[in-house]
Amino acid sequence: MSGEIIAIILLSVLATLLVAAAVTDLRSRIISNRLNLAIAALAPLYWLANGLAPWPDMAVQIAFGIGIFGLFAVLFAFGLMGGGDVKMLGAIALWFPWTATMTLLIVMAMLGGVITLATVIHHRMKKREGQPEVPYGVAISLAAMWIVGERILYQFA
Repeated sequence: MSGEIIAIILLSVLATLLVAAAVTDLRSRIISNRLNLAIAALAPLYWLANGLAPWPDMAVQIAFGIGIFGLFAVLFAFGLMGGGDVKMLGAIALWFPWTATMTLLIVMAMLGGVITLATVIHHRMKKREGQPEVPYGVAISLAAMWIVGERILYQFA
């Protein structure tokens, strides 16, 4: 099987995991560590399918994933993001070059704003007490699926 076909299969698996993350975050406001670990663990297979060299390409991807995780861990420390969201962003960053990940973050921010607004409106309409819990994993998943879709479609361009 060629590397391109394997890459498409792996991207399809990633998309499936992203749907699972969005659904579980929507239902329970929790993104499982196992799900995040699966996303991270499949990234090296994707690198191999795309012919990334161990040095410096794979090392750069690992450093970038750690950097994204660290950046969003600071937001977690200030109570601005959930731990599962932070882990999922770090795991997703392992998959894509920095340019695609920056696009992901921009799309995520826009979708996150819409989801946050909808959550706050729903929370107030139901007259619930306390702060609403925003299922930000949905925004992360949808933004990542945008990048996955681009990768799959560009295979055929």
